[in-house]
Amino acid sequence: MDTAVQARIEALLASSPIVVFMKGNKLMPQCGFSNNVVQILNALAVPFETFDVLSDMEIRQGIKEFSEWPTIPQVYVNGEFIGGSDILIEMYNSGELREKLAVELA
Repeated sequence: MDTAVQARIEALLASSPIVVFMKGNKLMPQCGFSNNVVQILNALAVPFETFDVLSDMEIRQGIKEFSEWPTIPQVYVNGEFIGGSDILIEMYNSGELREKLAVELA
């Protein structure tokens, strides 16, 4: 990955405790998986920022290399990759996500 792209990703991750790289944004998700993540985070009433990968192809590809995860959306908490839609759904349903966010955002 280009070092400039990596630096941009790191700056985005530093901009908020929770960052979601997704298709669309939290007000208008552009795919069902991205919408699932937004709905879960809204249900937990935690503040989060989003980055629309459809607006920037370098970041869209770069984030996949950065996380070594092939799909979008991608959720990061305090700069740590947590997972995508399926993982967030599992963590939400088990209560693990609420606990993790309570600790990480304390």
